[in-house]
Formats: sequence, structure tokens, C-alpha cells
Amino acid sequence: MGGKVTNTAPDALIARLAANQHGVVTLTQLERAGIRERGRLRRSQAGRLHRVHRGVYAVGHRGLSKKGIWMAAVLACGPGAVLSHNSAAALWGIEPSRARSFPASSRRAISHLTVPGEAKSRKGICVHRSRTLFPREVTRRAGIPVTTPSRTLTDLRRLLPRPQFAAALRRAEYLGLPLDPTLDPDHTRSELESRFLALCRHHRIPTPAANVRVGPFTVDFLWSRAYLIVELDGYRAHSGRAAFEADRARDVALKALGYDVIRFTWRQLASGPDVARTLCRLLGARGQ
Repeated sequence: MGGKVTNTAPDALIARLAANQHGVVTLTQLERAGIRERGRLRRSQAGRLHRVHRGVYAVGHRGLSKKGIWMAAVLACGPGAVLSHNSAAALWGIEPSRARSFPASSRRAISHLTVPGEAKSRKGICVHRSRTLFPREVTRRAGIPVTTPSRTLTDLRRLLPRPQFAAALRRAEYLGLPLDPTLDPDHTRSELESRFLALCRHHRIPTPAANVRVGPFTVDFLWSRAYLIVELDGYRAHSGRAAFEADRARDVALKALGYDVIRFTWRQLASGPDVARTLCRLLGARGQ
């Protein structure tokens, strides 16, 4: 009996807060929970609080997840700060597969944030200042304030070479993220066509005519002797009910003119040998 009685209510509150913030809390939240300077010091010495940034602490252990690191950075930079640039791209799942795609100066920071006013970069955080970050360009993902997919891609365009930017845009399209229709769809279209032609060359498939008229339509690729048409389906141009119906009506009309139409997506082109085998079989059957 007679053991030391401790007040666990503040710790329980902080634990709940940390669970909703990927393991981190702010100094303000600690104080609101009733944990003042002496309490913070005591918990730090006991290994229950770990300073991550000025005014931000990890609860229980230092081993934060990537989302915990990002959340700590956002909290450290104050109201209005949001995850952005390559950090936002990683959170949305559209970061180019190789980190070296980003400039070296950009890769050194673990977290990239955009703030509406003045804030200094600090260890592990690169701060971007913007007067044009509008409320419609900010959302939350996994509870972390972050730029929308469209704003993230707009920021990436300034950092990445065009092929890497196009790859990020394609990935966003494939994931079905909400995107601004002004985000350079024509470039990704031309890259899709270039990739298909490169596949044909690599597998020694006869080069088709590109973007030619067949009846009332302009088709992507045509082998005229084989009466074979290939259409390339990018997510943006071919998503939605109206586009789906229009594509099928077009295919029926071309079939009525005697042509066979096959469609390939970005994902299918990534498995090049499968596409190549399909084309070789169809062209061989038609004497091409």
C-alpha cells in the first residue's frame, strides 16, 4: 500500500494526441495538457519525451516514421505550414522512383514545406515561402496538412527535368488523384507515343503510321496492310463514362470499316514483351 500516487491524466491525453499525429506533439499541446517545464524535463530524462524540433516532441521513443517526421516538421513551422514539393509527392505516392531525380540541394532536406509568410529553414527542413498558396491548394492526407496533387505537381515542375515530371504526372493520373486539367497532358501524350514507337523498334516490329486519318477519325497508329489500329489510352483522356462510351463507339465504327482496334495503357506498355508478342502475333496473322 502507500505507494507513490501519480497523475496519469496528462500522459493519457498526450498519448491520445500523439496517436493522432504520427507520434509527435507540440509544446503548446503539452502545456494545455498540464505538463509544464519541470514535467517536460522529468519526462525527457525518463525517455518519455524526445525533442525533435524546437517546440515539437516525439512521445515514447525517437523512432518516428516518415509520416511522423513530416508531421513534426509541419508542426515546427507553425500555423499555415504545409508539406510540399518532393515531400508532398512522396506522401501522395507520385514521387519519381529515384530520389536522384531531384536536385542535390533539394534531396538534403528530409521535409519540404511551404509557408504563407516568414519562416526559417532548420535542420532537416527546407522551407519554401509562397504568397500564392491559396486555401483551395491545401488539404490533408493521413492527417498531415499538404499541398493538393495539382499544386504539388506545379511545384515539382520547377524542380524536375521534363521526363521525371511527366513520370510523376502519369503516376498521379494512374492513381486517379484529382488534377487540374491544365497540367500539361499533351506532353505525357507525346511521351506515350514515343515510348510505343521505341518498343516497336526494340522488338523489330514494322513501324506503323502515326496520327493518320481513317474514315472520320485520327488514329494513333496504323498498319494499313494489316488493317490493324493501335490506340494508346492515357488516364486523363480516357477516364470517365463519357470517354468510355465515345471510345467504344469509335471502335465499333472502325470495325465496320474493316479495321481491328487494340488499346494499350501506360501500365501495359511497361510490360513491353507482352505488348510486343501481341503485336507480332496479330501482324503475322494478317501478313504484315
